[in-house]
Amino acid sequence: MLQNMLTAAEQVAILYILGFIGFIADKTGVFKESTAKKCTDMLFYVVTPAKILESFFTLEYSDEHLKGLFIAIGCGLLMHTIAALGVLPLFNKTKSDSAVVYKFASVYGNCGYMGLPLVEAVLGSEGVFYCSAVIISFQIFTFTHGVWAINQGKDSKEAKFDIKKIILNPGVLPVFVGLPVFIISKNYPDLVPNIIMQPVKYIGSMNSPLAMLIFGTYVANTSFKSIFKNWRIYIVGLYKLILLPLVVALGFRLAGLNGVLASTIIITAATPPANNTIMFCAKYDRDTGLASQIVSLLSIVSIITLPVMIALGDLIVQNI
Repeated sequence: MLQNMLTAAEQVAILYILGFIGFIADKTGVFKESTAKKCTDMLFYVVTPAKILESFFTLEYSDEHLKGLFIAIGCGLLMHTIAALGVLPLFNKTKSDSAVVYKFASVYGNCGYMGLPLVEAVLGSEGVFYCSAVIISFQIFTFTHGVWAINQGKDSKEAKFDIKKIILNPGVLPVFVGLPVFIISKNYPDLVPNIIMQPVKYIGSMNSPLAMLIFGTYVANTSFKSIFKNWRIYIVGLYKLILLPLVVALGFRLAGLNGVLASTIIITAATPPANNTIMFCAKYDRDTGLASQIVSLLSIVSIITLPVMIALGDLIVQNI
């Protein structure tokens, strides 16, 4: 377990060093948060889809991988269902405007901006392949349960499930493109020409550094004076960063599921609250300041928790 923890800690440290460079760049005016917000669209709409496409284009076809992809989607849906049900008893005595933010943050982890780079660093292209399936489940849940959850306690005409946003988004569309190519590659392994493959690889290679540089600017602009006094944020952290990945790992042990697929789901389960927490609060008129505090603080805390939970999760599922 110690060796696994050290390996995971090294990869997490590399990512957070990139985040620290973003922090310094913001403080020195080289790369400010305002610029980073504009780059977020590039990351969301271009770079991350390219990284997902690359995983489909480069992973060698096998029936096991294809089966694993659909199992990963199912596991991702189950993970979010467990998270959504488990958080129901929490924060019920907190005023509703704040409670919905705490609950949303407890359910939805940063499986795209944080999980994808970490999975790539720890598990390689096969992990990215399975992580893309988790992102699908994340998008499905976000635009169904997430919309409902963030609107609890108020009458809003905007609280509708948008099927277009579930399907037509940068986390799902590349799977619709990449999956047929992956299946056809069984008989045509050189289906994607190099003139297409190389640009996809070049753009996809920006995913980890750009995501973490942007993250560093957000941390640089967070006020930490009052955050540490808010004990409810620590409840969110305990639930999201520790309890949920442990439950997922134990579930895999009981189901006999292990290997790269299981490790991928555990990593995504252990990620800190998603940036979507802030975006959804802004869209549905909730407390964006509180959302920013939760995401920033728990992202920093995850420097410690991620390596421990990755190693512990691996220890649980691999010793079946």
